[in-house]
Amino acid sequence: MVDHRQSLSAVVGVAALGVTTVLLRAVGVTNHTTAALSYLLVVLFIAAAADLRLAAGASVLAAACFNFFFLPPVGQLTISDPHNWVALFAFLVVSIVASQLSASARARAREALDRRNELTRLFDLTRDILLTTEGAFSAIARHVARRFELDVLAICVPSPAGGWDVQHGGSAAPDLAAEDLDRAFAAASGAIEFDARTRAYGGHREVPSAAGTLTLVPVRIGTRAIGMLVTGGRPLEPGTRDAIAGIVAIAIERSDFLHEREGAELSRQRAELSSALLSSLSHDLRTPLTAIRTAISNLDSPGLAEDQRRDQARVASGQIDRLTRLFDEILDMARIDARSVRAQRAWTTPAEIIEAAVSHAAAAVAGRDVRVDARDDVAAEIDPRLAASALAHLLENAARYAPDGPINVRGWADGEGLRLEVSDAGPGLQIEELDRLFEPFYRGESVRQRVPGTGMGLAITRGLVTADGGRVWAENASPHGACFHIAIPAPTRPVAAAE
Repeated sequence: MVDHRQSLSAVVGVAALGVTTVLLRAVGVTNHTTAALSYLLVVLFIAAAADLRLAAGASVLAAACFNFFFLPPVGQLTISDPHNWVALFAFLVVSIVASQLSASARARAREALDRRNELTRLFDLTRDILLTTEGAFSAIARHVARRFELDVLAICVPSPAGGWDVQHGGSAAPDLAAEDLDRAFAAASGAIEFDARTRAYGGHREVPSAAGTLTLVPVRIGTRAIGMLVTGGRPLEPGTRDAIAGIVAIAIERSDFLHEREGAELSRQRAELSSALLSSLSHDLRTPLTAIRTAISNLDSPGLAEDQRRDQARVASGQIDRLTRLFDEILDMARIDARSVRAQRAWTTPAEIIEAAVSHAAAAVAGRDVRVDARDDVAAEIDPRLAASALAHLLENAARYAPDGPINVRGWADGEGLRLEVSDAGPGLQIEELDRLFEPFYRGESVRQRVPGTGMGLAITRGLVTADGGRVWAENASPHGACFHIAIPAPTRPVAAAE
C-alpha cells in the first residue's frame, strides 16, 4: 500500500514538472526568476505529498529542467554565465530544504496522529477490560489483539504447578520456547529503569520465531513482574507496548480482586446462614422439646384423667412430628447445598403429582378447603418425587401463612413441560420481598413475629425444582393472596397414546 502510493506520487511529480516546463515554454517565459519560482512551487507541492527521498529527487529534476530549458546555453546541461551557477545552486538548496521541512512536518503530523490513535486504542482497551468480569485471561488477550490489530498476542503467567499458563488472543499462536520466557522473566524480576526516549521501562526483549520477531514485555504490578506479554505482527512503539503491559497487569489484579471479593461474599453469606440456622434451630427445637417435656411430666401425674392423658399424648406426638419435619428439612437443605439431589425421571401426570403432594402435606392442610384442578390426560417425563415434595412445601407454606380461605392447586402439562400452581386467599406478598422469598432462612418482616417457621421451606422448594431442571417463582394474586408457580421443562405425551 505504501510503495504503491509512493510510486504514484513519483509519477505525478514527474508529470507535474513536465507540464510546468511545457506551459512555461508555450507562453514564452524567458525570465529566469519566473521559471525558478514556478519550478520551486511544483517542488513544494511534491514535498507536501511525498516523502523526503522523492522530494529531493524532484528538486534535482526541477534544477535540471531549469538548467536545460531556461539557462543559456538553452538545450544543454551547461551554464555559460557564472552568475547562473549561483542561481542554480540557490534553487537546488532552497528546493531541498523546503522539501525536507515539508517532509519533516508531515512526519511529525503522522507521528502525532499515530500517537493519538494509540491513545484511543489504549482508552478503548481500558474500557473493554473494565467491562470484563468472566474469563479474564482469555478475554484480555482477545481485547488487546483486537484493539491493536495484532496477529500474534499472548499473555503468559507462571503456573503454580510449574511452567506457564498461556492465553492467545491473536490469529496465530507464537512458537515461543519456555526457556525464552524463563530468561525474560528472570531479567524482568530485577531492578527496573525508565527510558525517557522510548517512554518505556526496561526488560523488553526480542526473540526470533517462525512468525517473525516477537517482543517480550514484562507485565508488572508495581515493581514486581507477574508475567510476560508477547506481541508480534504489527510494530508497536516501546512506550505503547509498556502501556499495554501495564493495562494487562491492572486487569489481572482486578480479576484477582473480583475472585477474592466473591470468596469474601460467599464467606459472609455462609456466616449469615449459619447464624440464621442456629437462631432458627434454637427456637424451633426448644419449643417442641419444652412441650414434649411438659406433656411427659403431666403423663407421670397420678391424678390425671384418661382423656387428659390422651390429650397430652397427642401433644407429645404432634411435637415429635414437628421435630421430624424439622430434621427432614435440615437434611433436605444439606443435600441441596451438597448438590447431591439427582433427578430420576419417569412419565407422570399432573394429577398424580398433586395427589402425592396433598398426601404428603396432609397434616398441614388438615381442615382446610383444598381445591384441586389437575389434568391427567397428558404425562410429563420428570422426577415425580422431587416435584411432589416441592409442591408439598408450597401447600404447607400456604396453609401456614394464609390461615383463611381456600387453597387452590392447579396442574397441567403442555408442549413446554409440567406446570403447577398454588394460590391462596391470604394477605399477599410484599413487593420488596419477592426477590428474597426463596433465600434460605429468609422470612418476611410482616410474618416473622406472628407465624413460627424456619424459612427453609421455600428454599428447599427452589432446590428441588432446580435439581429437576425447572424454576419456581411467586407473585401476588388478584384481588388478594399469593400465587406460587412451578415450571419444569420436559417432554410430554398424551396418556391415551402411551397406554
